Amino acid sequence: MTLLLAACTGATGDAESDGASGTENHDAPQGSGPSSGADSGNAPSADAPNRIDPDPTRLPKTRAAALDLIGRVIAGPDSFGPGVVARSPYESGPATWPVLGADCFWRQQPPGDQVLATVTRSFEVPAEAGKGPLRLAAVVTVHRTRQDAAREMAESIEESMRCPTQQLREGERIGSLVAGALLGGEANQTNSEDLLSETGEYRSAELGGPHPYAWQQAQILQATVAVTGKGAKGRTAREVDSLITEAQAAMLVRLEDAVEKQS
Repeated sequence: MTLLLAACTGATGDAESDGASGTENHDAPQGSGPSSGADSGNAPSADAPNRIDPDPTRLPKTRAAALDLIGRVIAGPDSFGPGVVARSPYESGPATWPVLGADCFWRQQPPGDQVLATVTRSFEVPAEAGKGPLRLAAVVTVHRTRQDAAREMAESIEESMRCPTQQLREGERIGSLVAGALLGGEANQTNSEDLLSETGEYRSAELGGPHPYAWQQAQILQATVAVTGKGAKGRTAREVDSLITEAQAAMLVRLEDAVEKQS
């Protein structure tokens, strides 16, 4: 399944997590705190028709149900394709939420009441001859309502416009960000109600740079799913984009299957 993206100036911002280490996570502007952009014209319409016919009994209403759904949806190494392995630490706890500060630095905070649960997993394509490690992350967040999920998507757009260069953690940053957004049905984007994408340059004290950077986040009902890819020496933008697109598509298929009415 192919996700079609549209580029524009500005971008969505998040910091990527290395799992349970508690570092930031740019997988879904996930958690960006309260933002005036949530109610601006950039906000996806929470009144837009659902692209699927959900079974109300399958939609999470508790933290336990949200964690169960996340466990069935979130990517594993095989979701990206061959050659991808889990990093250590692999999975974050559900009580951490990345927030982009006024200084454009990502920090972890407890998620707000609008979030039932959120989990991040970390992966990589290991280094090989002439190529550095390509690092990946996947995030699934279940909100209390569809409107809360739409607000997260809107805040994500505002973040990159506010911070075209962002500090992921000490020694890591992204910049030269270009972002795009497609609502369901636009330009054959049929995999989600709303899709955000971001590309740019990644630099780190460990891996140097600039290297390709890419992020995608999509919304279906009260859930958002996101994938981040950070390149290294010898890694191409096409390679990064292919990996994150593959995992994003797999998670969206699982999410739709998990909440749709059964015939």
